Amino acid sequence: MRVVIAEDDALLREGMALLLRNEGFDVVATVDNGDDFLALLDEADAAVLDVRMPPTFTNEGLIAAEEARRRRPGFPVLVLSAYVEDRYAGRLLAEGAEGLGYLLKERVGRVAAFTDALRRVADGGTVMDPEVISQLLSRRRADDPIQSLTPREREVLGLMAAGLDNATIAARLFVSETAVSKHIGNIFAKLGLSTSDSGHRRVLAVLAYLRT
Repeated sequence: MRVVIAEDDALLREGMALLLRNEGFDVVATVDNGDDFLALLDEADAAVLDVRMPPTFTNEGLIAAEEARRRRPGFPVLVLSAYVEDRYAGRLLAEGAEGLGYLLKERVGRVAAFTDALRRVADGGTVMDPEVISQLLSRRRADDPIQSLTPREREVLGLMAAGLDNATIAARLFVSETAVSKHIGNIFAKLGLSTSDSGHRRVLAVLAYLRT
């Protein structure tokens, strides 16, 4: 898999490149701004982008990600941010969640989780940082149906939105898969979501609800 990294911090940029190469990725280029990334778009199969890059250090990475997906619909992008900025997560999801990821930079140090997230995004999946999901959940209106979820259901929903399957969720929570399935059924019923979808489509349905 050919990957382009766009990150203004030279140490982090080269560190990610070394990490990904050690894990078998073909890092074709590392750049420090969105324009240079877009110039290399045709050489990549996926990209890792920092949200804040030169010249204003606000949302250049987000703009570059949106432009990349306008030029190449569905182009896999894993966006990194130093802080929880859920407005950016929502903006990224607005045009479709396939092949999108949003992680906090602190996750990069967890090599297996970081590389797994990139692979899932490259395969067309959706990966959201659990902390972003947690803050989205906590900011819902009091009359929102999300408030009817139990603490355990909220926990399961966050793990679902992070792209985990039932078996992995069960292992994380030290419960049975049957218990997880029951929680998911309750979640979908309370949120008015179809229980017929599974896997990737299930996650997209939940994310679609969270971004409204």
